[in-house]
Amino acid sequence: MPRNRSHAPQVAPAYTGRLEMAPVPSLRLPEEQMDPDAVYRFIHDELMLDGSSRLNLATFVTTWMDPQAERLMAETFDKNMIDKDEYPATAAIEQRCVCMVADLFHAEGLRDDDPSTATGVSTIGSSEAVMLAGLAMKWRWREKVGENWKGRTPNLVMGANVQVVWEKFCRYFDVEPRYLPMAEDRYVITPEQVLDHVDEDTIGVVAILGTTFTGELEPIREICAALDELAAGGGVDVPVHVDAASGGFVVPFLHPDLKWDFRLPRVVSINVSGHKYGLTYPGIGFVVWRSAQYLPEDLVFRVNYLGGDMPTFTLNFSRPGNQVVGQYYNFLRLGRAGYAEVMRCLSQTARWLGEQLRDSEHFEVVADGSAIPVVSFRLKGDFGYTEFDVSQMLRGYGWQVPAYTMPEGATDVTMLRVVVREGFSADLGRALYDDIVTALGHLDELKPQGHFDQVQPFAH
Repeated sequence: MPRNRSHAPQVAPAYTGRLEMAPVPSLRLPEEQMDPDAVYRFIHDELMLDGSSRLNLATFVTTWMDPQAERLMAETFDKNMIDKDEYPATAAIEQRCVCMVADLFHAEGLRDDDPSTATGVSTIGSSEAVMLAGLAMKWRWREKVGENWKGRTPNLVMGANVQVVWEKFCRYFDVEPRYLPMAEDRYVITPEQVLDHVDEDTIGVVAILGTTFTGELEPIREICAALDELAAGGGVDVPVHVDAASGGFVVPFLHPDLKWDFRLPRVVSINVSGHKYGLTYPGIGFVVWRSAQYLPEDLVFRVNYLGGDMPTFTLNFSRPGNQVVGQYYNFLRLGRAGYAEVMRCLSQTARWLGEQLRDSEHFEVVADGSAIPVVSFRLKGDFGYTEFDVSQMLRGYGWQVPAYTMPEGATDVTMLRVVVREGFSADLGRALYDDIVTALGHLDELKPQGHFDQVQPFAH
């Protein structure tokens, strides 16, 4: 007896039958619904054209987490971080994370029995954190100069090597940026430069713990000491903000005796990216202040939940709570000992790569991975090709190693950079170096003479 055709299984060739021949709209909503499996396959296949995130050595952003963390984050996609009344447990976890970060950076007056003694907030990466810290400095400057502030132009002193978000802050919030230039053999700012540019209208000085361009640590302690001496002599009293986006979760574990944080009295606020060496998927960041007195009350909104009082200070409103959950998982999972072990392993891999590059005949190493796990390097001379050519050749092996020109004062210098992150093993480091050697061999024969100089832009 013939089978009922209405109950026959649907059989189709692997792709032609599933997606047929009709193009899928990309700029307008389709007129009809699509099968969910077909939509998944269509988007999944297009995403295969992206580079491999694990081989993207341009980014500081985390590309690997424990499966348990991924499961927790997937379970909390739907929780809105701003809705603290409906999700009090998530809100409490956020404040615990803020307390842990503040404690790591030696903030003042922290009490184990009172989470409100930590002044800070989780953010969408360090970009929002920078905006909030800048606003706090501007408001405190306004309070200091009094009613006449409206006729004055506040300024912010920082290196030309800052991340672009600082330029955005100055433009969005009417602050004059005073960029301190680099030099062809110096890629961080100096205390002398800072003293030459601060005045009564300076809202603060930005110092970087792990620059985006090279991974170097700026001389924060020396900058603070110079400003202390200036203020003690009757000069201006200028606060310091530390942009620890890249180094804030590294230096406390690799270099615990280095004073760069709230142990220096002139440091009033610090931002850090949890989605970088905090080892959490993007995008999560934090900004913390030395104490509540450095966050002007006019900027703080307060909400009550579970009988407590929680100050909130954010630019974004709705955002997923799963990022904070993922960060909390890492804090509990690793603890201080675990973070220290991870950072030591990453540093060891980075330093090994730095040593190999330094010993080669081609490269000058600027940062060898000992400060934070970042190796920055440049060609020693004219080999008939440029750093951009090297970067482009490595793309053929799957590696994304950025080449970029340095900021004002060193624009004739081109740099290559490798960010060693969790998931980039020593074996991958050896594979990368082998591919660099092979690529250089091809370039020595081809000598493309900077053919790719305009092809690859700077990648953060």
